[in-house]
Amino acid sequence: MSTAGGILVDRAGLWDAEALGDVAAATFPLACPPDLAAADIEVFIADALSGDRFGEYLTDPRRIVLKAADHAEIVGYTMLVTGEPADPDVAQAVSGRPALELNKMYVLPGHHGGEVAVALMRAAVDTARDLGCAGLWLGVNQENLRAQRFYAKHGFRTVGTRDFTVGTVRCRDFVMQRPL
Repeated sequence: MSTAGGILVDRAGLWDAEALGDVAAATFPLACPPDLAAADIEVFIADALSGDRFGEYLTDPRRIVLKAADHAEIVGYTMLVTGEPADPDVAQAVSGRPALELNKMYVLPGHHGGEVAVALMRAAVDTARDLGCAGLWLGVNQENLRAQRFYAKHGFRTVGTRDFTVGTVRCRDFVMQRPL
């Protein structure tokens, strides 16, 4: 558990699943390419970001979900995944093992540009260090320039690319990595 200003970052529990799903549904579309069809985004949210799916993530021993709360309201979250990257392109691009995947990191729009994302990133880095990881890696849509700038500001550099499917559309991500 860590605090930054009025933001509390802590490990999420099963009781947070629905709220995390709500935050995910509100924030995921903001990270998508602008020409991506709403129907494809809705399919992805239903398949990967529902409250039920977060219930599964929160009980998966390979996943760590951290929530950021402002006055007890969840305003952002990050999901970290341990283990080797499943995608062979990512496995080849990412150096240093073990490497922790920063799988998801989203903040509600009213909290963009503030301390929430910084607090979540600090907690992700601390978690990676506590686990003895050599670094963190993530995938970010090639058209999401705002997120790319944020990650670069926090020490991530582009090391490769990967495909990422949203609904029926194959999108292209940059793979970024940060050593610890």
